[in-house]
Amino acid sequence: MMRPSLLVVHGAWHRPEHFDALVAQLSEFDVHTVALTSSGVDPAKLGDMYTDSAVIAAAAAAIDGPVVVLAHSYGGIPTTQGLRYATNVRRILYLASFQLQPGQSLLSPNDGALMPWVTRQDNHVRADTPLHTFYNDVDDLTARRAMARLGYQSYASMNQQLTVAAWHVIPSTYIVCEADNAIPPARQELFARNAGTVVRMPTSHSPFLSRPTELAALVAGYLT
Repeated sequence: MMRPSLLVVHGAWHRPEHFDALVAQLSEFDVHTVALTSSGVDPAKLGDMYTDSAVIAAAAAAIDGPVVVLAHSYGGIPTTQGLRYATNVRRILYLASFQLQPGQSLLSPNDGALMPWVTRQDNHVRADTPLHTFYNDVDDLTARRAMARLGYQSYASMNQQLTVAAWHVIPSTYIVCEADNAIPPARQELFARNAGTVVRMPTSHSPFLSRPTELAALVAGYLT
């Protein structure tokens, strides 16, 4: 049987390079990353959730053979939208992510309001306290390098609703991060009710930076 490839989908404000340490730990596997249009260095050129979903769908379709998708945080939303009709995706791993139903957006669980650590500026939003919110268990040097790589995030991407849900037809696993300051663990547990299986890590929102070896071992279990 052909071993699945891994497709990594980053979250809001982030970019594929944030996952370099995790990808390095998975060097024996075929790993792909995707750059979402809703995050970037030019706020005038940001895409939205639906363009992100199309990018993810195209990235999965371009892989020859079965695929497991690791979707972090916001990345779970366009993954859920974009992979509903994918024919080669075997499982979606939602990492401290939004595993939502059709009709919901990222802001739906918060009654349409932005999180208290997020500020809107015209068409985009910024994370005000990334060190505390995303990287509270990451060593200082790694965290500051990660912060320097953060970009702008499209506001529209947070407010656009799902029309379909890939996890209705594709097996899913939710990875709860139990020391997360971005998505409260209690809320993650609610999202995890939509998953077929649930696992937990005692980490911040970013185990790909704080515990890449442990996260890689967990992910590798779905690639064999």
